[in-house]
Amino acid sequence: MRDSESIDDPRRAFLVALLAAGAYLLPRPLRAGPLGDVPQPLPAGRSIYTLDGSVTVNGAAASPATLVRAGDIVETGARSRVVFAVGKDAFLLREQSRLELAREDGSAAGEILVGALRLVTGKLLSVFGRRAHAFHTPTATIGIRGTGVYAEVEPDRTYFCTCYGVTDVGAADDSNARETVSATHHDARYILAQGSERIRRAPFVNHTDEELALIEALVGRTPPFVMPGDGYGGPRRSEY
Repeated sequence: MRDSESIDDPRRAFLVALLAAGAYLLPRPLRAGPLGDVPQPLPAGRSIYTLDGSVTVNGAAASPATLVRAGDIVETGARSRVVFAVGKDAFLLREQSRLELAREDGSAAGEILVGALRLVTGKLLSVFGRRAHAFHTPTATIGIRGTGVYAEVEPDRTYFCTCYGVTDVGAADDSNARETVSATHHDARYILAQGSERIRRAPFVNHTDEELALIEALVGRTPPFVMPGDGYGGPRRSEY
């Protein structure tokens, strides 16, 4: 992805339309005005909301019944994606991605709480509960708490958008290259692998408010911003 590129895959728009229309709903949905139906939180014992194409968890093919826990590795193939939740965190992992979920320090084996995550390749939209998390890519180390974020890994840089909340953005190999970003509605950066200016402002690309609203709904929340015709019933975020 470069600055001039458009949305990564036309099928993403189709997926958003299906999700907004309630095509993949599990429980009876909430109403969301012009967005159609949005999901209620996933029931106990379910992690995956929907998947498309080739998706694996710890190397084994995933199905809607697969449980995803802290400590797992989730991967997607070409023209594939998965939407899932772990505890109070929810994720939309796009095609050709590898996401490693680390357990919170001191947690027991099988604990659902995610302490850190590493996006090795690919693209990820995620929303988090109010515990602190560390977010790693090959070129970036980012501290997050109670935020919505979007990231894309490229060979020579990371694209990272603080969709709302506060993040501490830094270069992975340079402790002096750091910036605190406080956003109410999307503030993006490139974190470069090398160069004199390691963190640079970036445009808003390749993710939507509707997607954020949908994955927040999976964990019983709504984003802090108000969308036209907003009818979501979950608690709206007001602080981070």
